[in-house]
Amino acid sequence: METLACNFHSFTFNLSKFSNSLFSKFPRHQVTPATTLSLRMTHSHSSQNPVIEQQRVIIPNKHGEKLVGLLHETGSKEIVILCHGFRSTKADRTMVNLAVALEKEGISAFRFDFAGNGESEGSFEFGNYSKEADDLHSVIQHFCEANRIVCAILGHSKGGDVVLLYASKYHDIHTVVNVSGRYDLKKGIEERFGKDFMDRIQDGFVDIKNKKGVEYRVTKESLMERLSLDMHEACLKIPRECRVLTVHGSADEIIPVGDALEFAKIIPNHKLHIVEGANHNYTSYQTELASVVLNYLKETLQQD
Repeated sequence: METLACNFHSFTFNLSKFSNSLFSKFPRHQVTPATTLSLRMTHSHSSQNPVIEQQRVIIPNKHGEKLVGLLHETGSKEIVILCHGFRSTKADRTMVNLAVALEKEGISAFRFDFAGNGESEGSFEFGNYSKEADDLHSVIQHFCEANRIVCAILGHSKGGDVVLLYASKYHDIHTVVNVSGRYDLKKGIEERFGKDFMDRIQDGFVDIKNKKGVEYRVTKESLMERLSLDMHEACLKIPRECRVLTVHGSADEIIPVGDALEFAKIIPNHKLHIVEGANHNYTSYQTELASVVLNYLKETLQQD
């Protein structure tokens, strides 16, 4: 196995390029769930830091679609699963930075693409909240069967709703981190698609376009799935023994900070942290976000 000595902070980006170019030589169907590429890194500035590996892992969901993820392997038995948001991927800046922050603490992390996003198989769907919760279940089962302890699940934006829905449906994870999730899924539709969107979608679907053409399609079925999801009712089903941290930026321009306050009202075992000045993507607050998350996770690991 090749050992790469490199600067820690630049490792994620350089390694991603190396990994992507290497895997482009192999058709996706030739890479099985048991086949991973491991790249090992040593920290040149400290002999005490753990050796980090990134492994490309493929996990089938219950529909037979291959979910592609990157495992940041530190050798810890515990692992944190990271879930991206709407029209995003495992390569999202927040996902990468949180994985690297966990690495520094010696905690393994896995960031993956939901079906229909990034490298994973399947068709993109506008809603798919419940299906993504099931995708997450497939990922958690995979690591549990590998004798790992999934100590926490974390989701950003839409991913925040997915991890909360997971906690309400499957009662096997005791620490959940909701980063900027939306409390009222009926909101945000008009802001994104226009006031006449409901009229236009009566024909069955609406294509969302950009300058290059059709960006993605919203079907009436997928829209109805989102509108029918009641996060209030779902959060009431989260067991009391499940600890939930909600982090939200006070200057979030996509999902108002008031949504975080609503989660705080109804989730029984809940902690709220508002990052003052942060927008939806924590553009200038990535370090503070990582610090808040890590402090919470270290605290919960000590309790366990």
